[in-house]
Amino acid sequence: MLAAKSDVQIDNEEVRVTEWRLAPGSATGHHTHGMDYVIVPVVAGEMTIVAPNGERSKAQLTAGKSYFAKPASSTTSLTKPQPRSCSLRSS
Repeated sequence: MLAAKSDVQIDNEEVRVTEWRLAPGSATGHHTHGMDYVIVPVVAGEMTIVAPNGERSKAQLTAGKSYFAKPASSTTSLTKPQPRSCSLRSS
């Protein structure tokens, strides 16, 4: 599976903002969120969320709509199964 591209835009003791670009068939890889986080999709689309145990769920993302996720320290991997690329920012 292809690796998603990330660009950390802000990183300090209060907040981290990362832009993720996921091509079709790419994934972020499992990662742990050290803080509560907000995801803002730049492009709409469906993502697959993969838990460490392999359990999968789908998320339909709307461009420009903010999604708040808790708790901090959750571990996930996002995959992009659709034929279009996706871009999102998380903080």
